[in-house]
Amino acid sequence: MACLIAAPSSGSGKTLLSLALTALARRRGQSIQLFKVGPDYLDPQLHSAASGQPCRNLDPLLCGEAWVRQSFQRHGSASQLALVEGVMGLFDGRGPSSEGSSAHVAELLDLPVVLVVEASRQAGSLAALVRGFRDHQPGLRLAGVVLNGVGSDRHHALLSEALASIAMPLLGALPRHDSLELPSRHLGLLPAHELADLQQRLGAWADLAERHLQLEALWPLLQAPQGAVTPPPAPEPALTPVTIAIASDAAFHFRYPEASELLEQQGVEVAPWSPLADQPLPPHCRGLVLPGGYPELHAAALGQSHRSLAELRRAHAAGLPIYAECGGLLLLGQSLADPNGTPQPMAGLLDFTARRGNLSLGYREAEPTADGLVVRRGERICGHEFHRWQLQGAVADAAPLWQLEGWGSPRRPEGWSSPRLHASWLHLHWGGCPALPQRLAAAARQASPLPPL
Repeated sequence: MACLIAAPSSGSGKTLLSLALTALARRRGQSIQLFKVGPDYLDPQLHSAASGQPCRNLDPLLCGEAWVRQSFQRHGSASQLALVEGVMGLFDGRGPSSEGSSAHVAELLDLPVVLVVEASRQAGSLAALVRGFRDHQPGLRLAGVVLNGVGSDRHHALLSEALASIAMPLLGALPRHDSLELPSRHLGLLPAHELADLQQRLGAWADLAERHLQLEALWPLLQAPQGAVTPPPAPEPALTPVTIAIASDAAFHFRYPEASELLEQQGVEVAPWSPLADQPLPPHCRGLVLPGGYPELHAAALGQSHRSLAELRRAHAAGLPIYAECGGLLLLGQSLADPNGTPQPMAGLLDFTARRGNLSLGYREAEPTADGLVVRRGERICGHEFHRWQLQGAVADAAPLWQLEGWGSPRRPEGWSSPRLHASWLHLHWGGCPALPQRLAAAARQASPLPPL
């Protein structure tokens, strides 16, 4: 069956409940597959570390409904248990609509919803809140409520009676606890690799789940979907192996697991490369992927990574295909301001400087203006923009990569494009546009391997 964990708003405790159930499943020796609704990179990193296998994003806007169903069935049925963590509030989707929301995915996959409510400042009002979420969208099944931030036995009794008055099952009540606080920064939770005490936290979360959740009611909701596991397609026998480097370190780690998997299906040997460690590009490299991340937090160290920056310039001059998005785009500019506002030198392939600015957030429809490295004119692609950085002096030498528009975001030109370069703020999920990794692999095969220095 599996279930979807949702909430009235962000910050209610969805991630913590998901991690507590996952930690307890691992303690019990059961495999569990986690999914995350929406275009999120940070929560899935925690989920992957807790479950021991890659968390999968389910986003009908980025990937389409058919792909979401297929991914859920394929990966969910390979484990004993499965759960889906929602995004933002239960009905929050594109713009003011519920399109792409947790509710959208719950109905699409026919999943019951467990609603997590941060109840530290509520009593009888809880009933009105939960009734509204239960009745707002007919057809959505609310299996019960888990309360977060319960302060005392008396508070627990008040909230329990409020839920009983509307015949809503109480599936657990988490108290205030230090281990339930997760540190965050401007784009969300800290990445898993920055939590030195993650294993201790997992133990504490499992303990809390055992003590404070109604496991006899919750555990049946975690049973994985049934069905045969569909294996991914094998690479074509005629495809010759080709190496593509993917920037992979503390500065560049915003990517979906499908990015590497879809390239590997095209016969690509994916090689991790750390600009932050000032590494040379891997031997025989024929292409690069520069994903998003937090390069701004490491701008000073990146500015001193002379060998890596020189390798990037050399790859560009040699005609190797380069795919860059968001944080990867920042590496290609003239300079990037560090947290103190001091400009640090970057690769200098594109004529812009980058400084912290206003938040740009939301889904975008992209319409390419011409054929490029991985996109073709006439295609329409849905992506997601999420950054607090603005480019100064950013004037493309030729036509922009594409025109972007979204709810509350007027149509505008954006990005850089050439037969060997794709650079944009826009995050794409290649599950929704599988032609992109195919085209990137094909371009890499046409390039000559970067010769060693």
